[in-house]
Amino acid sequence: MRRIVLSLAVTLAACSGGGGSADPGLTPEPTPTPAPTRWIPAPGTGWQWQLSGDIDTSFDVAVYDIDLFDADAATVASLKAAGRRVVCYLSAGSHEDWRPDAGLFPREVLGRAYDGWPGERWLDIRRIDLLAPILEARLDLCRDKGFDAVEPDNVDGYANATGFPLTADDQLAFNRWLAKAAHDRGLSIGLKNDPLQVSDLVGDFDWALTEDCGAERWCDAFAPFVAAGKAHFAAEYTDAGIDFPAFCADATPKGISPILKDRELTAPLTLCP
Repeated sequence: MRRIVLSLAVTLAACSGGGGSADPGLTPEPTPTPAPTRWIPAPGTGWQWQLSGDIDTSFDVAVYDIDLFDADAATVASLKAAGRRVVCYLSAGSHEDWRPDAGLFPREVLGRAYDGWPGERWLDIRRIDLLAPILEARLDLCRDKGFDAVEPDNVDGYANATGFPLTADDQLAFNRWLAKAAHDRGLSIGLKNDPLQVSDLVGDFDWALTEDCGAERWCDAFAPFVAAGKAHFAAEYTDAGIDFPAFCADATPKGISPILKDRELTAPLTLCP
């Protein structure tokens, strides 16, 4: 639009007598402010993931992934001042009864208990109309605390016993809606697990995060992220019996970023040699 307005002004000026200035009544439109560049971490980026306990900010890694509600803005600012990118963790596909907004979820969207995680239940992700205000408020909080990105957990409910007849198409619709909502706020977003939908979602998400893909041998499903120049953050757990050095030797040449953590995601971190 700006080019059209300026061309019209120049044409009218020429018709009115050559070297004179353009008609002062034709004011060019202001140059729009460019949208902020969204962070897309490169393959091989180092990271730390801590969701329990006081955040240990001493690790020499480029990315910290910490809890949206438990971390305050001062912690985020401190990490960013040290040159780190900071990711907010939130559960998008499950209800956690200890969260401050837990009472906002309508009963009709609460499904089966999440096996192994007391106080957590699957959500009916088909009901974006009911979930959107709650999840959008969480994304607003993530942005307002100064985070660079969001890690939405439990975005593969269709492959689990949720209590709802969720389909792969339901999951794709929800995950794409979530990615757009994050991008609308200038937030980068990662695809968490969900290996069967990587080819459908790699264009919508900015990076990937997996759990146990080395121990369970499905890391290669996320190769499209690395091929697209996007990081694959791979968390392996100390209780899974994985040979972590051997996994590192296989994964790092492929552009994967492995770490070894305890299942509670406390501070201790093992990186590849």
